Amino acid sequence: MAIWKQRLQSDFINGLQRQDVEKLPDLIQRLLLARGLDQDQISKVLNPKLSLLADPFAIKGMDLAVSRLVRAFKNNEKICIYADFDLDGASGLGILKDGFENLGFKEISFYQPKRLSEGYGFHPHAVEELHHLGIQLIITVDVGITSHAAFNKARELGLDVILTDHHLPSETLPDAYCVVNPNQKDCTSGLKYLCGAGVAFYLIRALKRAFSEDSQLPNNDWDLKDLLDLFCIGTLTDMVPLVDDNRVLVKHGMVALQNTKRPGLKALLTALDLSNRVLSSQDVSIKFAPKLNALSRMESNILPVHIYLEKDMKKAEQMVDQILQNNTTRQSLQSDAEGKAFELLKNWTHEDFVFVSSKDFHRGVIGLIATKLSQEFNRPAFVGSENSEGMIVGSSRLPSGHDSSLVEALNSAGAFLNRFGGHSAAAGFELHSYNTSQFMQALASYYESLKYNHKELEIDFDTTAVLSEINSQFMKWYDHIGPYGVGFVTPILRFNNMIIDRVSELKGGHLKLQLIDCDADQNAIKTTDKVKIDALLFSPSEKIRSVVSLGEKYDVLGEVQKNYFKNRETIQILIKDLKNISIS
Repeated sequence: MAIWKQRLQSDFINGLQRQDVEKLPDLIQRLLLARGLDQDQISKVLNPKLSLLADPFAIKGMDLAVSRLVRAFKNNEKICIYADFDLDGASGLGILKDGFENLGFKEISFYQPKRLSEGYGFHPHAVEELHHLGIQLIITVDVGITSHAAFNKARELGLDVILTDHHLPSETLPDAYCVVNPNQKDCTSGLKYLCGAGVAFYLIRALKRAFSEDSQLPNNDWDLKDLLDLFCIGTLTDMVPLVDDNRVLVKHGMVALQNTKRPGLKALLTALDLSNRVLSSQDVSIKFAPKLNALSRMESNILPVHIYLEKDMKKAEQMVDQILQNNTTRQSLQSDAEGKAFELLKNWTHEDFVFVSSKDFHRGVIGLIATKLSQEFNRPAFVGSENSEGMIVGSSRLPSGHDSSLVEALNSAGAFLNRFGGHSAAAGFELHSYNTSQFMQALASYYESLKYNHKELEIDFDTTAVLSEINSQFMKWYDHIGPYGVGFVTPILRFNNMIIDRVSELKGGHLKLQLIDCDADQNAIKTTDKVKIDALLFSPSEKIRSVVSLGEKYDVLGEVQKNYFKNRETIQILIKDLKNISIS
Protein backbone atom coordinates (compact mmCIF):
# COMPACT_ATOMS: atom_id res chain seq x y z
CA MET A 1 0.00 0.00 0.00
CA ALA A 2 1.38 3.40 -0.98
CA ILE A 3 2.17 6.05 1.61
CA TRP A 4 0.37 9.37 1.02
CA LYS A 5 2.24 12.56 1.89
CA GLN A 6 0.98 16.13 1.60
CA ARG A 7 3.40 18.59 0.01
CA LEU A 8 4.90 21.27 2.23
CA GLN A 9 2.80 24.39 2.37
CA SER A 10 4.03 27.93 1.80
CA ASP A 11 2.71 31.25 3.06
CA PHE A 12 4.23 33.30 0.22
CA ILE A 13 0.84 33.70 -1.43
CA ASN A 14 0.02 36.19 1.33
CA GLY A 15 2.48 38.57 -0.33
CA LEU A 16 0.54 38.75 -3.58
CA GLN A 17 -1.46 41.81 -4.48
CA ARG A 18 -4.93 41.62 -2.95
CA GLN A 19 -6.66 41.76 -6.34
CA ASP A 20 -4.61 38.76 -7.53
CA VAL A 21 -5.68 36.71 -4.52
CA GLU A 22 -9.35 37.67 -4.76
CA LYS A 23 -9.74 36.46 -8.33
CA LEU A 24 -8.31 33.00 -7.60
CA PRO A 25 -10.63 30.18 -6.50
CA ASP A 26 -9.75 28.95 -3.02
CA LEU A 27 -8.63 25.54 -4.31
CA ILE A 28 -6.23 27.18 -6.80
CA GLN A 29 -4.75 29.21 -3.94
CA ARG A 30 -4.25 26.02 -1.94
CA LEU A 31 -2.55 24.38 -4.93
CA LEU A 32 -0.13 27.28 -5.28
CA LEU A 33 0.53 27.21 -1.54
CA ALA A 34 1.53 23.57 -1.86
CA ARG A 35 4.26 24.40 -4.38
CA GLY A 36 6.37 26.52 -2.06
CA LEU A 37 6.56 29.36 -4.61
CA ASP A 38 7.62 32.87 -3.71
CA GLN A 39 5.72 35.99 -4.78
CA ASP A 40 7.76 36.51 -7.94
CA GLN A 41 7.37 32.88 -9.00
CA ILE A 42 3.61 32.92 -8.48
CA SER A 43 3.34 36.14 -10.48
CA LYS A 44 5.23 34.46 -13.34
CA VAL A 45 2.91 31.45 -13.15
CA LEU A 46 -0.10 33.74 -13.44
CA ASN A 47 1.42 36.06 -16.07
CA PRO A 48 4.04 34.32 -18.27
CA LYS A 49 5.68 36.95 -20.55
CA LEU A 50 7.76 36.31 -23.66
CA SER A 51 9.33 39.74 -23.19
CA LEU A 52 11.20 38.45 -20.12
CA LEU A 53 13.05 35.63 -21.91
CA ALA A 54 16.79 35.36 -21.33
CA ASP A 55 19.25 36.69 -23.91
CA PRO A 56 20.20 33.80 -26.25
CA PHE A 57 23.72 35.19 -26.56
CA ALA A 58 24.16 34.53 -22.84
CA ILE A 59 24.78 30.87 -23.71
CA LYS A 60 28.51 30.20 -23.97
CA GLY A 61 29.62 29.68 -27.58
CA MET A 62 26.51 31.23 -29.12
CA ASP A 63 28.38 34.19 -30.63
CA LEU A 64 30.82 31.84 -32.39
CA ALA A 65 27.99 29.65 -33.69
CA VAL A 66 26.09 32.65 -35.08
CA SER A 67 29.14 34.19 -36.77
CA ARG A 68 29.98 30.83 -38.40
CA LEU A 69 26.41 30.46 -39.66
CA VAL A 70 26.43 34.00 -41.05
CA ARG A 71 29.61 33.12 -42.95
CA ALA A 72 28.00 29.93 -44.23
CA PHE A 73 25.02 31.95 -45.45
CA LYS A 74 27.15 34.49 -47.27
CA ASN A 75 29.21 31.72 -48.91
CA ASN A 76 26.14 29.56 -49.68
CA GLU A 77 27.73 26.56 -47.95
CA LYS A 78 26.08 23.15 -47.79
CA ILE A 79 24.83 22.63 -44.22
CA CYS A 80 23.66 19.41 -42.60
CA ILE A 81 21.69 19.27 -39.35
CA TYR A 82 22.61 16.08 -37.46
CA ALA A 83 19.92 15.34 -34.85
CA ASP A 84 19.20 12.61 -32.35
CA PHE A 85 16.37 10.21 -33.24
CA ASP A 86 14.14 10.98 -30.25
CA LEU A 87 11.40 13.64 -30.25
CA ASP A 88 13.68 16.18 -28.62
CA GLY A 89 16.24 15.81 -31.38
CA ALA A 90 13.59 15.61 -34.11
CA SER A 91 11.86 18.75 -32.81
CA GLY A 92 15.15 20.62 -32.65
CA LEU A 93 15.88 19.48 -36.20
CA GLY A 94 12.52 20.83 -37.33
CA ILE A 95 13.18 24.12 -35.54
CA LEU A 96 16.57 24.60 -37.21
CA LYS A 97 15.49 23.57 -40.69
CA ASP A 98 12.39 25.77 -40.58
CA GLY A 99 14.35 28.62 -39.02
CA PHE A 100 17.22 28.49 -41.50
CA GLU A 101 14.89 28.36 -44.48
CA ASN A 102 12.80 31.25 -43.20
CA LEU A 103 15.99 33.26 -42.82
CA GLY A 104 16.92 32.52 -46.44
CA PHE A 105 19.39 29.60 -46.22
CA LYS A 106 19.23 27.39 -49.34
CA GLU A 107 21.52 24.36 -48.94
CA ILE A 108 20.05 22.64 -45.86
CA SER A 109 19.90 18.84 -45.39
CA PHE A 110 19.55 16.65 -42.32
CA TYR A 111 20.64 13.29 -40.90
CA GLN A 112 19.29 11.22 -38.02
CA PRO A 113 20.88 7.93 -36.93
CA LYS A 114 18.55 4.93 -36.76
CA ARG A 115 17.60 3.99 -33.21
CA LEU A 116 18.06 0.22 -33.60
CA SER A 117 20.72 -0.28 -36.27
CA GLU A 118 22.97 2.74 -35.52
CA GLY A 119 22.08 3.74 -31.99
CA TYR A 120 22.43 7.00 -30.12
CA GLY A 121 25.34 9.30 -30.87
CA PHE A 122 27.24 11.44 -33.36
CA HIS A 123 28.94 8.73 -35.42
CA PRO A 124 32.26 8.91 -37.34
CA HIS A 125 30.86 6.89 -40.25
CA ALA A 126 28.09 9.48 -40.68
CA VAL A 127 30.66 12.29 -40.73
CA GLU A 128 32.51 10.51 -43.54
CA GLU A 129 29.28 10.01 -45.48
CA LEU A 130 28.31 13.68 -45.15
CA HIS A 131 31.79 14.76 -46.24
CA HIS A 132 31.48 12.65 -49.39
CA LEU A 133 28.17 14.41 -50.11
CA GLY A 134 29.91 17.79 -50.08
CA ILE A 135 28.65 19.04 -46.72
CA GLN A 136 30.75 21.94 -45.44
CA LEU A 137 29.16 22.60 -42.05
CA ILE A 138 27.42 20.24 -39.62
CA ILE A 139 25.24 21.34 -36.72
CA THR A 140 24.37 18.73 -34.10
CA VAL A 141 21.09 18.82 -32.18
CA ASP A 142 20.62 17.06 -28.83
CA VAL A 143 23.73 14.96 -29.39
CA GLY A 144 27.50 15.07 -29.55
CA ILE A 145 28.73 16.32 -26.19
CA THR A 146 30.71 13.10 -25.56
CA SER A 147 31.28 12.02 -29.19
CA HIS A 148 35.03 12.75 -29.40
CA ALA A 149 35.76 10.27 -32.21
CA ALA A 150 33.23 11.82 -34.61
CA PHE A 151 34.59 15.32 -34.02
CA ASN A 152 38.14 14.10 -34.53
CA LYS A 153 37.04 12.58 -37.85
CA ALA A 154 35.40 15.87 -38.85
CA ARG A 155 38.57 17.79 -37.99
CA GLU A 156 40.61 15.30 -40.01
CA LEU A 157 38.35 15.84 -43.02
CA GLY A 158 38.34 19.64 -42.68
CA LEU A 159 34.66 19.80 -41.69
CA ASP A 160 33.43 22.42 -39.22
CA VAL A 161 30.92 21.18 -36.66
CA ILE A 162 28.80 23.39 -34.41
CA LEU A 163 27.90 21.27 -31.40
CA THR A 164 24.53 22.06 -29.82
CA ASP A 165 23.42 19.83 -26.98
CA HIS A 166 22.08 19.95 -23.43
CA HIS A 167 23.45 16.72 -21.95
CA LEU A 168 26.15 16.87 -19.30
CA PRO A 169 29.67 17.01 -20.79
CA SER A 170 32.61 14.88 -19.70
CA GLU A 171 35.83 16.43 -18.38
CA THR A 172 37.06 17.21 -21.93
CA LEU A 173 34.87 18.74 -24.62
CA PRO A 174 34.97 17.37 -28.18
CA ASP A 175 37.11 19.21 -30.74
CA ALA A 176 34.19 21.14 -32.28
CA TYR A 177 34.25 24.49 -34.06
CA CYS A 178 32.25 25.69 -31.07
CA VAL A 179 30.07 24.22 -28.33
CA VAL A 180 26.63 25.63 -27.53
CA ASN A 181 25.48 23.84 -24.41
CA PRO A 182 24.11 25.66 -21.35
CA ASN A 183 25.41 22.80 -19.17
CA GLN A 184 29.04 23.24 -20.18
CA LYS A 185 31.50 24.59 -17.65
CA ASP A 186 31.59 28.39 -17.22
CA CYS A 187 28.25 28.93 -19.00
CA THR A 188 26.49 31.57 -16.89
CA SER A 189 23.27 31.79 -18.93
CA GLY A 190 21.15 30.09 -16.25
CA LEU A 191 19.48 28.06 -19.03
CA LYS A 192 20.61 24.62 -17.89
CA TYR A 193 17.01 23.40 -18.01
CA LEU A 194 16.72 23.72 -21.82
CA CYS A 195 16.36 20.50 -23.79
CA GLY A 196 18.03 19.92 -27.16
CA ALA A 197 15.13 21.50 -29.04
CA GLY A 198 15.32 24.43 -26.62
CA VAL A 199 18.99 25.05 -27.39
CA ALA A 200 18.16 24.88 -31.11
CA PHE A 201 15.40 27.46 -30.63
CA TYR A 202 17.80 29.80 -28.82
CA LEU A 203 20.28 29.42 -31.68
CA ILE A 204 17.57 30.54 -34.13
CA ARG A 205 16.64 33.43 -31.81
CA ALA A 206 20.26 34.59 -31.78
CA LEU A 207 20.70 34.11 -35.53
CA LYS A 208 17.53 36.02 -36.36
CA ARG A 209 18.75 38.92 -34.24
CA ALA A 210 22.11 38.88 -36.04
CA PHE A 211 20.34 38.97 -39.41
CA SER A 212 18.21 41.93 -38.33
CA GLU A 213 21.30 43.85 -37.23
CA ASP A 214 23.41 43.23 -40.39
CA SER A 215 22.43 45.44 -43.33
CA GLN A 216 24.08 42.98 -45.74
CA LEU A 217 21.74 40.17 -44.70
CA PRO A 218 18.06 39.73 -45.57
CA ASN A 219 15.61 40.82 -42.91
CA ASN A 220 11.97 39.80 -42.72
CA ASP A 221 9.07 39.88 -40.30
CA TRP A 222 8.89 36.09 -39.91
CA ASP A 223 7.57 35.32 -36.41
CA LEU A 224 9.60 33.03 -34.14
CA LYS A 225 6.32 31.97 -32.53
CA ASP A 226 5.84 29.73 -35.59
CA LEU A 227 8.47 27.42 -34.07
CA LEU A 228 6.92 27.15 -30.62
CA ASP A 229 4.75 24.14 -31.51
CA LEU A 230 7.96 22.14 -32.07
CA PHE A 231 9.63 23.66 -28.99
CA CYS A 232 6.61 22.53 -26.97
CA ILE A 233 6.73 18.92 -28.23
CA GLY A 234 10.48 18.60 -27.67
CA THR A 235 10.40 20.12 -24.20
CA LEU A 236 7.43 18.17 -22.86
CA THR A 237 8.62 14.82 -24.21
CA ASP A 238 12.19 15.23 -22.96
CA MET A 239 10.84 15.86 -19.45
CA VAL A 240 13.08 18.80 -18.62
CA PRO A 241 11.96 21.21 -15.87
CA LEU A 242 9.06 23.51 -16.77
CA VAL A 243 10.61 26.52 -15.07
CA ASP A 244 11.49 30.07 -16.10
CA ASP A 245 11.87 30.38 -19.92
CA ASN A 246 10.79 26.78 -20.50
CA ARG A 247 7.54 27.44 -18.69
CA VAL A 248 6.81 30.62 -20.63
CA LEU A 249 7.65 29.09 -24.01
CA VAL A 250 5.69 25.88 -23.41
CA LYS A 251 2.73 27.95 -22.24
CA HIS A 252 2.73 29.84 -25.54
CA GLY A 253 3.77 26.71 -27.40
CA MET A 254 0.63 24.86 -26.33
CA VAL A 255 -1.41 27.60 -28.03
CA ALA A 256 0.86 27.43 -31.10
CA LEU A 257 0.38 23.66 -31.30
CA GLN A 258 -3.38 23.96 -30.89
CA ASN A 259 -3.41 26.44 -33.82
CA THR A 260 -0.52 24.93 -35.77
CA LYS A 261 -0.23 25.66 -39.48
CA ARG A 262 1.78 22.47 -40.12
CA PRO A 263 -0.30 20.03 -42.20
CA GLY A 264 1.33 17.00 -40.55
CA LEU A 265 0.57 18.11 -37.01
CA LYS A 266 -2.93 19.26 -37.98
CA ALA A 267 -3.67 15.87 -39.55
CA LEU A 268 -2.36 14.00 -36.51
CA LEU A 269 -4.31 16.17 -34.07
CA THR A 270 -7.47 15.57 -36.10
CA ALA A 271 -6.89 11.80 -36.25
CA LEU A 272 -6.48 11.70 -32.47
CA ASP A 273 -9.58 13.85 -31.80
CA LEU A 274 -7.38 16.57 -30.32
CA SER A 275 -8.24 19.36 -32.75
CA ASN A 276 -10.54 22.30 -32.12
CA ARG A 277 -10.02 22.32 -28.37
CA VAL A 278 -7.62 23.52 -25.73
CA LEU A 279 -4.67 21.15 -25.40
CA SER A 280 -3.00 20.13 -22.16
CA SER A 281 0.57 19.01 -21.59
CA GLN A 282 -0.85 15.54 -20.84
CA ASP A 283 -2.47 15.49 -24.29
CA VAL A 284 0.97 16.00 -25.82
CA SER A 285 2.95 13.60 -23.65
CA ILE A 286 0.37 10.79 -23.34
CA LYS A 287 -1.83 10.88 -26.46
CA PHE A 288 0.21 12.66 -29.11
CA ALA A 289 3.91 12.01 -28.58
CA PRO A 290 3.86 8.18 -28.24
CA LYS A 291 2.55 7.88 -31.81
CA LEU A 292 5.52 9.89 -33.08
CA ASN A 293 7.99 8.14 -30.79
CA ALA A 294 6.87 4.77 -32.13
CA LEU A 295 8.29 5.71 -35.54
CA SER A 296 11.90 5.48 -34.40
CA ARG A 297 11.16 2.57 -32.06
CA MET A 298 9.95 0.52 -35.03
CA GLU A 299 12.40 2.11 -37.53
CA SER A 300 9.55 3.24 -39.76
CA ASN A 301 10.36 4.82 -43.12
CA ILE A 302 8.51 7.89 -41.85
CA LEU A 303 10.17 10.03 -39.19
CA PRO A 304 8.62 12.70 -36.94
CA VAL A 305 10.54 15.38 -38.84
CA HIS A 306 8.74 14.35 -42.04
CA ILE A 307 5.45 15.06 -40.27
CA TYR A 308 6.77 18.38 -38.99
CA LEU A 309 7.97 19.60 -42.37
CA GLU A 310 5.38 18.21 -44.80
CA LYS A 311 3.63 21.03 -46.69
CA ASP A 312 0.90 19.07 -48.50
CA MET A 313 -2.21 18.17 -46.48
CA LYS A 314 -3.12 15.11 -48.53
CA LYS A 315 0.37 13.64 -48.15
CA ALA A 316 0.28 14.51 -44.45
CA GLU A 317 -2.99 12.61 -43.98
CA GLN A 318 -1.49 9.56 -45.73
CA MET A 319 1.51 9.76 -43.41
CA VAL A 320 -0.73 9.93 -40.37
CA ASP A 321 -2.54 6.76 -41.51
CA GLN A 322 0.82 4.99 -41.58
CA ILE A 323 1.76 6.45 -38.19
CA LEU A 324 -1.38 5.06 -36.58
CA GLN A 325 -0.84 1.64 -38.20
CA ASN A 326 2.76 1.67 -36.97
CA ASN A 327 1.61 2.55 -33.46
CA THR A 328 -0.90 -0.30 -33.50
CA THR A 329 1.95 -2.68 -34.34
CA ARG A 330 4.02 -1.21 -31.51
CA GLN A 331 1.15 -1.62 -29.05
CA SER A 332 0.68 -5.26 -30.07
CA LEU A 333 4.39 -6.04 -29.68
CA GLN A 334 4.47 -4.24 -26.35
CA SER A 335 1.39 -6.03 -25.04
CA ASP A 336 2.70 -9.46 -26.05
CA ALA A 337 6.11 -8.72 -24.51
CA GLU A 338 4.60 -7.44 -21.25
CA GLY A 339 2.53 -10.60 -20.92
CA LYS A 340 5.58 -12.79 -21.49
CA ALA A 341 7.67 -10.69 -19.09
CA PHE A 342 5.18 -11.14 -16.25
CA GLU A 343 5.02 -14.86 -16.99
CA LEU A 344 8.83 -15.16 -16.85
CA LEU A 345 8.92 -13.26 -13.56
CA LYS A 346 6.32 -15.42 -11.78
CA ASN A 347 8.98 -17.12 -9.68
CA TRP A 348 11.37 -14.14 -9.39
CA THR A 349 13.10 -14.13 -6.00
CA HIS A 350 15.23 -10.96 -5.84
CA GLU A 351 13.48 -8.30 -3.78
CA ASP A 352 15.62 -5.35 -4.88
CA PHE A 353 15.34 -5.48 -8.70
CA VAL A 354 13.85 -7.44 -11.60
CA PHE A 355 15.61 -8.67 -14.74
CA VAL A 356 14.05 -10.40 -17.72
CA SER A 357 15.29 -11.06 -21.24
CA SER A 358 13.83 -12.85 -24.25
CA LYS A 359 14.37 -13.40 -27.95
CA ASP A 360 10.67 -12.56 -28.33
CA PHE A 361 11.07 -8.94 -27.15
CA HIS A 362 11.29 -6.35 -29.93
CA ARG A 363 14.15 -3.96 -29.18
CA GLY A 364 11.98 -0.97 -29.88
CA VAL A 365 9.69 -1.63 -26.89
CA ILE A 366 12.06 -2.83 -24.15
CA GLY A 367 12.21 0.62 -22.56
CA LEU A 368 8.42 0.67 -22.34
CA ILE A 369 8.39 -2.80 -20.78
CA ALA A 370 11.04 -1.74 -18.26
CA THR A 371 8.88 1.23 -17.28
CA LYS A 372 5.84 -1.02 -16.82
CA LEU A 373 7.76 -3.55 -14.71
CA SER A 374 9.34 -0.86 -12.53
CA GLN A 375 5.89 0.50 -11.75
CA GLU A 376 4.29 -2.88 -11.11
CA PHE A 377 7.10 -4.30 -8.94
CA ASN A 378 8.10 -0.92 -7.45
CA ARG A 379 11.80 -1.66 -7.92
CA PRO A 380 14.48 -1.10 -10.62
CA ALA A 381 13.69 -3.08 -13.76
CA PHE A 382 16.19 -4.37 -16.35
CA VAL A 383 14.77 -5.73 -19.63
CA GLY A 384 16.74 -7.28 -22.49
CA SER A 385 16.09 -8.23 -26.10
CA GLU A 386 18.28 -11.11 -27.28
CA ASN A 387 19.23 -11.63 -30.94
CA SER A 388 20.03 -14.89 -32.73
CA GLU A 389 23.71 -14.57 -31.86
CA GLY A 390 23.07 -14.37 -28.12
CA MET A 391 23.66 -10.61 -27.82
CA ILE A 392 21.32 -8.90 -25.34
CA VAL A 393 20.51 -5.21 -25.75
CA GLY A 394 18.78 -3.92 -22.65
CA SER A 395 16.97 -0.99 -21.12
CA SER A 396 16.42 -0.17 -17.45
CA ARG A 397 14.10 2.11 -15.49
CA LEU A 398 13.67 3.25 -11.89
CA PRO A 399 10.21 3.41 -10.32
CA SER A 400 8.90 6.72 -9.03
CA GLY A 401 10.25 7.71 -5.65
CA HIS A 402 13.45 5.65 -5.78
CA ASP A 403 16.66 7.60 -5.54
CA SER A 404 19.33 5.05 -6.52
CA SER A 405 21.27 5.34 -9.80
CA LEU A 406 20.89 2.83 -12.62
CA VAL A 407 24.21 3.95 -14.10
CA GLU A 408 25.96 3.13 -10.82
CA ALA A 409 24.16 -0.23 -10.67
CA LEU A 410 25.27 -1.07 -14.22
CA ASN A 411 28.79 0.12 -13.47
CA SER A 412 28.94 -2.41 -10.62
CA ALA A 413 28.27 -5.10 -13.23
CA GLY A 414 30.51 -3.48 -15.82
CA ALA A 415 32.87 -6.48 -16.05
CA PHE A 416 30.04 -8.46 -17.66
CA LEU A 417 28.73 -5.73 -19.97
CA ASN A 418 29.93 -4.72 -23.43
CA ARG A 419 28.68 -1.19 -22.88
CA PHE A 420 26.20 0.82 -20.84
CA GLY A 421 25.17 4.41 -20.22
CA GLY A 422 22.31 6.82 -19.63
CA HIS A 423 20.80 8.61 -16.67
CA SER A 424 20.13 7.68 -13.06
CA ALA A 425 16.49 6.81 -13.76
CA ALA A 426 16.80 5.47 -17.33
CA ALA A 427 19.78 3.64 -18.78
CA GLY A 428 20.76 1.17 -21.49
CA PHE A 429 23.18 -1.75 -21.53
CA GLU A 430 24.50 -4.61 -23.68
CA LEU A 431 25.87 -8.04 -22.77
CA HIS A 432 26.36 -11.56 -24.10
CA SER A 433 23.74 -14.06 -22.95
CA TYR A 434 26.43 -16.28 -21.38
CA ASN A 435 27.11 -13.45 -18.92
CA THR A 436 23.50 -13.24 -17.72
CA SER A 437 24.01 -15.11 -14.44
CA GLN A 438 27.07 -13.07 -13.49
CA PHE A 439 25.23 -9.88 -14.44
CA MET A 440 22.31 -10.71 -12.13
CA GLN A 441 24.67 -11.72 -9.31
CA ALA A 442 26.53 -8.43 -9.65
CA LEU A 443 23.27 -6.47 -9.47
CA ALA A 444 22.17 -8.48 -6.43
CA SER A 445 25.49 -7.72 -4.70
CA TYR A 446 25.26 -4.04 -5.60
CA TYR A 447 21.79 -3.61 -4.14
CA GLU A 448 22.71 -5.70 -1.10
CA SER A 449 25.74 -3.48 -0.48
CA LEU A 450 23.45 -0.46 -0.54
CA LYS A 451 21.23 -2.21 1.99
CA TYR A 452 18.58 -1.34 -0.54
CA ASN A 453 15.29 -2.06 1.15
CA HIS A 454 12.13 -2.52 -0.82
CA LYS A 455 10.39 0.64 0.27
CA GLU A 456 6.77 1.55 -0.02
CA LEU A 457 5.77 3.77 -2.88
CA GLU A 458 5.23 7.34 -1.71
CA ILE A 459 2.70 9.59 -3.44
CA ASP A 460 2.82 13.32 -2.76
CA PHE A 461 -0.48 15.18 -2.98
CA ASP A 462 -1.04 18.92 -2.97
CA THR A 463 -4.14 19.46 -0.92
CA THR A 464 -7.49 18.00 0.08
CA ALA A 465 -10.55 18.97 -1.97
CA VAL A 466 -14.26 18.23 -2.17
CA LEU A 467 -16.09 17.44 -5.39
CA SER A 468 -18.13 20.65 -5.30
CA GLU A 469 -14.89 22.62 -5.84
CA ILE A 470 -14.19 20.82 -9.13
CA ASN A 471 -16.24 23.01 -11.45
CA SER A 472 -15.80 24.98 -14.68
CA GLN A 473 -14.42 28.05 -12.88
CA PHE A 474 -11.81 25.94 -11.16
CA MET A 475 -10.86 24.22 -14.45
CA LYS A 476 -10.42 27.58 -16.16
CA TRP A 477 -7.82 28.59 -13.58
CA TYR A 478 -6.38 25.07 -13.41
CA ASP A 479 -5.57 25.31 -17.13
CA HIS A 480 -4.28 28.85 -16.70
CA ILE A 481 -1.67 27.98 -14.06
CA GLY A 482 -0.41 25.12 -16.27
CA PRO A 483 1.41 23.71 -18.15
CA TYR A 484 2.34 20.82 -15.89
CA GLY A 485 5.38 18.60 -16.09
CA VAL A 486 8.79 18.11 -14.48
CA GLY A 487 9.47 20.93 -12.02
CA PHE A 488 5.78 21.86 -11.93
CA VAL A 489 4.04 18.53 -11.65
CA THR A 490 0.40 17.85 -12.36
CA PRO A 491 -1.53 18.54 -9.12
CA ILE A 492 -2.70 15.53 -7.15
CA LEU A 493 -5.73 16.12 -4.96
CA ARG A 494 -7.03 14.08 -2.05
CA PHE A 495 -10.77 13.42 -1.89
CA ASN A 496 -11.97 11.93 1.38
CA ASN A 497 -15.12 9.94 2.02
CA MET A 498 -16.00 8.96 -1.53
CA ILE A 499 -18.47 6.20 -2.32
CA ILE A 500 -18.15 4.15 -5.53
CA ASP A 501 -21.61 4.29 -7.05
CA ARG A 502 -20.89 2.58 -10.36
CA VAL A 503 -18.11 0.50 -11.99
CA SER A 504 -17.65 -0.43 -15.64
CA GLU A 505 -14.74 -1.98 -17.52
CA LEU A 506 -13.35 -0.19 -20.56
CA LYS A 507 -11.36 -1.48 -23.50
CA GLY A 508 -7.78 -2.19 -22.48
CA GLY A 509 -8.65 -3.32 -18.96
CA HIS A 510 -9.23 0.18 -17.56
CA LEU A 511 -11.99 0.81 -15.01
CA LYS A 512 -14.45 3.67 -15.06
CA LEU A 513 -15.98 4.57 -11.70
CA GLN A 514 -18.56 7.04 -10.57
CA LEU A 515 -17.71 8.69 -7.25
CA ILE A 516 -20.16 10.40 -4.90
CA ASP A 517 -19.40 12.64 -1.94
CA CYS A 518 -20.21 10.97 1.34
CA ASP A 519 -21.06 12.68 4.61
CA ALA A 520 -17.94 12.40 6.75
CA ASP A 521 -19.97 12.08 9.93
CA GLN A 522 -22.51 9.59 8.67
CA ASN A 523 -22.00 6.43 6.72
CA ALA A 524 -24.51 7.50 4.08
CA ILE A 525 -24.63 9.42 0.86
CA LYS A 526 -25.84 12.99 1.16
CA THR A 527 -29.39 13.28 0.03
CA THR A 528 -29.16 16.93 -0.87
CA ASP A 529 -26.68 18.65 -3.16
CA LYS A 530 -24.79 15.41 -3.70
CA VAL A 531 -22.04 15.75 -6.27
CA LYS A 532 -21.01 12.98 -8.63
CA ILE A 533 -17.94 12.70 -10.82
CA ASP A 534 -16.54 10.09 -13.19
CA ALA A 535 -13.14 8.64 -12.36
CA LEU A 536 -10.73 6.50 -14.37
CA LEU A 537 -8.49 3.75 -13.02
CA PHE A 538 -5.92 3.33 -15.78
CA SER A 539 -4.49 -0.22 -16.12
CA PRO A 540 -5.20 -1.09 -12.46
CA SER A 541 -3.13 -3.84 -10.88
CA GLU A 542 -4.87 -6.91 -9.49
CA LYS A 543 -4.19 -5.53 -6.01
CA ILE A 544 -6.07 -2.32 -6.80
CA ARG A 545 -8.89 -4.20 -8.55
CA SER A 546 -9.37 -6.32 -5.46
CA VAL A 547 -10.25 -3.32 -3.26
CA VAL A 548 -12.78 -1.76 -5.67
CA SER A 549 -16.28 -2.48 -4.39
CA LEU A 550 -19.65 -0.82 -4.92
CA GLY A 551 -21.18 1.12 -2.05
CA GLU A 552 -18.07 1.26 0.13
CA LYS A 553 -16.27 4.34 1.34
CA TYR A 554 -12.84 5.40 0.01
CA ASP A 555 -10.22 8.09 0.23
CA VAL A 556 -8.96 8.83 -3.27
CA LEU A 557 -5.85 10.47 -4.72
CA GLY A 558 -6.21 11.71 -8.27
CA GLU A 559 -5.49 14.20 -11.02
CA VAL A 560 -8.32 16.34 -12.30
CA GLN A 561 -8.63 16.41 -16.07
CA LYS A 562 -11.02 17.20 -18.90
CA ASN A 563 -12.57 14.35 -20.85
CA TYR A 564 -13.82 14.78 -24.41
CA PHE A 565 -16.31 12.34 -25.86
CA LYS A 566 -18.55 12.92 -28.88
CA ASN A 567 -17.82 16.67 -28.77
CA ARG A 568 -18.91 16.85 -25.14
CA GLU A 569 -16.52 18.11 -22.48
CA THR A 570 -16.76 16.76 -18.93
CA ILE A 571 -14.49 16.72 -15.88
CA GLN A 572 -13.09 13.48 -14.54
CA ILE A 573 -10.54 12.26 -11.99
CA LEU A 574 -7.60 10.10 -13.04
CA ILE A 575 -7.12 7.97 -9.92
CA LYS A 576 -3.56 7.50 -8.69
CA ASP A 577 -4.45 5.47 -5.60
CA LEU A 578 -7.40 4.73 -3.35
CA LYS A 579 -7.90 3.28 0.10
CA ASN A 580 -10.99 1.49 1.35
CA ILE A 581 -11.81 3.21 4.63
CA SER A 582 -14.98 1.17 5.21
CA ILE A 583 -12.67 -1.62 6.37
CA SER A 584 -11.23 -0.19 9.57
